[in-house]
Amino acid sequence: MVGSILKWVGIVVLVIVLAISLFLFSMRFADGPRGIIAGGPFKTGEPAATPENWSSLKDRDTIEFQTMEPARSRTVWLATHEGRLFLVSGYMKTIYGAVWKQWPHYMDADNRIVLRIDGKLYDQALERIMGGPDVVPVLQEFQRKYGSGGIATEATVTSGEVWLYEVRPRS
Repeated sequence: MVGSILKWVGIVVLVIVLAISLFLFSMRFADGPRGIIAGGPFKTGEPAATPENWSSLKDRDTIEFQTMEPARSRTVWLATHEGRLFLVSGYMKTIYGAVWKQWPHYMDADNRIVLRIDGKLYDQALERIMGGPDVVPVLQEFQRKYGSGGIATEATVTSGEVWLYEVRPRS
């Protein structure tokens, strides 16, 4: 009796694991991310010129972006400061972050990205910010929008716990 129950529990767990694995694998071919699940390269969207000022995104919660190598897309938090756009990746020194936050490590080899905002595609690049006068006001904007979420001080940026990026036009 117990053996039969364990057998069925094992089968159910196996089916669930296989279904999740198949879903995650298939997302690599999807047109963009689904919530927090990374997706494949963008297939839809209209190329657009980089705006002079990103302030229109001030109250937007998230945007989608795609790395070039590998060609994967994800959803990310954003902040604007003085018309400039910033992205953040927290938990970089945690086990959780090491497993889930792979995209910042891709930026060392190729910092080019594509933003997809309201169906428009913007060819951009990310520049990591590790200190300076913009860090505190940008972190304050992240706190205003999202709460502390581990992004509380300049020390989290300088220590590498949080990786902060400015979105820049490609050169």
